[in-house]
Amino acid sequence: MAEQVVVDATNHIAGRLCSYVAKMLLKGDNVIVVNAEKAMLSGNRYSVIRQWHEYIEIGSIVNPVHGPFHARRPDRIITRMVRGMVPKQKPKGVSAMKRLRVYIGVPKNYEGAKAKEFDDAKIRKPASYYISVHDLAKSIGWNE
Repeated sequence: MAEQVVVDATNHIAGRLCSYVAKMLLKGDNVIVVNAEKAMLSGNRYSVIRQWHEYIEIGSIVNPVHGPFHARRPDRIITRMVRGMVPKQKPKGVSAMKRLRVYIGVPKNYEGAKAKEFDDAKIRKPASYYISVHDLAKSIGWNE
């Protein structure tokens, strides 16, 4: 039976957290990520925001309705990061992504659950050296 793992993203570097989550999904675990908006991105705040703005501008030249569509919500950003780390077109990747749930905040049914944290994915400098996914999402157009 697949194990259900609750992961708290608070003060974790988003990329490192997502690599652990992707590995657990490929092993067959059901993974619930809570507090997705509190994950951190390393790097200079302004250059990170500028890079995301450049990424957001990418669209179809012929007709923008055809996409690609870019996530602006923190939970969707984290989901997309995990998706980039699994073989999404192979059957094992498709089933892995079905076992992933990412939430903004903590839903009521996971409030008492023991949340797993990864020590080597935690931030090591003061929080001012990073930008939270919440701040990034606000700057690229997310309306709470």
